[in-house]
Amino acid sequence: MAPPAVAGLALSALLPADTLTAPPLLQNESTQPGTVEVTLTAAPAIIEMAPGIVTDGYAYNGMIPGPLLEVSEGDRVIVHLKNELDEETTVHWHGFHIPAQADGSPFNPIPAGGSVDFEFEIPEGTAGTYWYHPHPDMVTGHQVAKGLYGGIIVRDPDDPLPAMTEKLLILSDNRFLEDGSVDLPERRSMQGRIDFENGREGDIMFVNGQVMPTIPIRPGEVQRWRVVNASAARVYRLAIPEHELVHVGSDGGLFEKPVVTDELLIANSERLEFLVRGTAEPGTKTVLRDLPYDRYIPQTRPKNWDQPQDLLALEYTDDPPISGPEIPATLRWIEPLDPDEATVERVFVLTQGFINGKTMDMARVDETAELGATEIWTVENLVGMDHPFHLHGFSFQVLDRNGVPEPYRSWKDSVNVPKHETVRLIVRFEDFPGLWMYHCHILDHEDEGMMGVLEVR
Repeated sequence: MAPPAVAGLALSALLPADTLTAPPLLQNESTQPGTVEVTLTAAPAIIEMAPGIVTDGYAYNGMIPGPLLEVSEGDRVIVHLKNELDEETTVHWHGFHIPAQADGSPFNPIPAGGSVDFEFEIPEGTAGTYWYHPHPDMVTGHQVAKGLYGGIIVRDPDDPLPAMTEKLLILSDNRFLEDGSVDLPERRSMQGRIDFENGREGDIMFVNGQVMPTIPIRPGEVQRWRVVNASAARVYRLAIPEHELVHVGSDGGLFEKPVVTDELLIANSERLEFLVRGTAEPGTKTVLRDLPYDRYIPQTRPKNWDQPQDLLALEYTDDPPISGPEIPATLRWIEPLDPDEATVERVFVLTQGFINGKTMDMARVDETAELGATEIWTVENLVGMDHPFHLHGFSFQVLDRNGVPEPYRSWKDSVNVPKHETVRLIVRFEDFPGLWMYHCHILDHEDEGMMGVLEVR
């Protein structure tokens, strides 16, 4: 499928890049073992966000996506953040279990021209794929759309998977006006109302900021792909035609056992890891495809929602096949959280723009939890579109969906709650008292107040 045309641009201007470009690593400024010290600057940037489209955007360290933060379990991390924007911002370390003051929530804004030093430790057992993005009150979607997002990889020195080619895929989409500026319509306009209902989607799809890049693979080779959904609202249903995918991990790292599947669903803010085995003949060309998925309210569903879209090309080399590595049958142990130990059960009812009938109030605490407690949360979606539910600071395990037990255990911090469905999850509030956010991660919904405050004390 050819890349979509953009107003005022020839289709040839959007030809695929030759290869996938990995975000460069943030340079470690520390010489101390076990310490990662980096500098991250959010600043305006005149940048080519899409091929042939020069945009007045925002960027971390001058690039979109921002540079990759790579750390290991047990590392002490120091981030010197500089805000060179003309508005306040934050940086939220999405999925990290760290102190509340380091979370980057709306409670700790960094003023225009200001700076702050984050310092935290990476807990053992949290190796996985994460990401960072701004989280200022009411303008998160605006800043992400302008270009502020980046990936994080937490390494396990005893990773159970064998060494193999690894790819980080940060998925995003965007929309531009004829002058090249990011299309951010007024809330009261027709498109603004549609964006508020659906969550803002773009007509250009990106992988690491590129349109239709290419990944080479040798027949028989196995590659490990880490995927971050950094889109404001889009849910991706990923598949490679005539290929099985080996799903090995989710938000909080590896599963206990690999899961073989034909396709994978990843809602915005979620992450996943899967293995791609090169089972086709030398010289074969195929694609990573986003299959149709109906997450929308019918009245504002995009006209082309039911059309598959290609995200990148997978091209087989002409080399003779090789024997790929053997994948372990067991990857790790995940401690089950016991529902019998839960001392509190809460219900969160999602409606359009509201959680439990309320919108966000920074001065109000909506829920209070005891430090160290285990709780069961039931998240009910009463409306006709999906809502991805995200909890800051703490990972949880999904117990069941519509009463059907979750087939395998994993650590999550975001979970998609489909239209008119219910998800039950269990969480333990270990460490780190303070104020924490929970919210719909459709950024337009979050900015309009579909968010609440949890105090752990």
